[in-house]
Amino acid sequence: MKQMTRRERLTAAINREPVDRVPYAVWRHFPAVDRSPAGLAQATLRFHDHYGSDFLKITPRGGYCVEAWGCVESADVLPTGNRPCASCAVKTSDDWKRIRPLDPASADGWVEQLETIVRLGFDRRIGDAPVLATVFSPLSIARKLSGDRLATDLRQHPAAVSAAVDAIGETVLHFNELALAEGIGGIFYSIQTASASVMDDETYARFGEPWDRRVLEALRPKSFLTVVHCHGDRLLFDRLARLPGHVWNWDDRAAGPTLAAAAGQIVGAVCGGLNQWRTLREAPPAEATAEAEDAVGQMTGRGLIVAPGCVLLTNTPDANVAAVVKALGGPLKPIPGVKAD
Repeated sequence: MKQMTRRERLTAAINREPVDRVPYAVWRHFPAVDRSPAGLAQATLRFHDHYGSDFLKITPRGGYCVEAWGCVESADVLPTGNRPCASCAVKTSDDWKRIRPLDPASADGWVEQLETIVRLGFDRRIGDAPVLATVFSPLSIARKLSGDRLATDLRQHPAAVSAAVDAIGETVLHFNELALAEGIGGIFYSIQTASASVMDDETYARFGEPWDRRVLEALRPKSFLTVVHCHGDRLLFDRLARLPGHVWNWDDRAAGPTLAAAAGQIVGAVCGGLNQWRTLREAPPAEATAEAEDAVGQMTGRGLIVAPGCVLLTNTPDANVAAVVKALGGPLKPIPGVKAD
């Protein structure tokens, strides 16, 4: 088979057609520089140039979407590379009334990611990889805004929370329009509330799923690649699988379901197979390679993007990720100034 472009390879994977090689992608936070759009853009480009992923995911600081409403990030950095919220914007049920739609073109945090897209400038190092902006679902943003009180307020003050989620949803829709107008290839849409560890099926169905469906439906005619990222454990996967999208990504190794089982529920490609918490961070390179090969075997090489279930941990050894890229036949490049093993 002749060599495919990255977009051709991804399209074939989504359609579960043969590929010249199985596509893959890795992404991570860059906490040392992610408060600067220029710094984040350059770190992302260097990372992408090294590993050659089939899509390039921009991974902004986790609090970018809640800062303008009053959240304050901690200075502490977690192993995942993001920072916890030091002060939430919603401290009482009355605070939900203060959550109004924002203009992402000028609102703190949102405009930083737009500027990062502009600063990427479709640099030659991107090649033919589609660039994806990271966007959190409206109910996930509500959780970021309120911390541990979201579930209680959904029960006791549903109208107030629902109005806030509507305001957040309008902001997300507007941001997606602005981001796609800059020429990026799609959206990495992170849903962090469709988990029985966060809320029950009925609550997600009432407050989360309608907006997730609305946002994803709006992306259909404009986004080349929409990745539905299903975050957490005890996933409400039956609901997530019915959402519109091209690719589904989740912690298949740590939380399930398996890639093969999920492929029977979705229409599109599955994205995963690598355990970022254990294998990529702690195991020898041969074990990381074996995990990737097992993922390919589960899917017989079709309908699959090999990837971690979420961001790489900041102390993930390069040797492990490089071994996976080599095993999949990817265009791994040396790191300037670092001698290859």
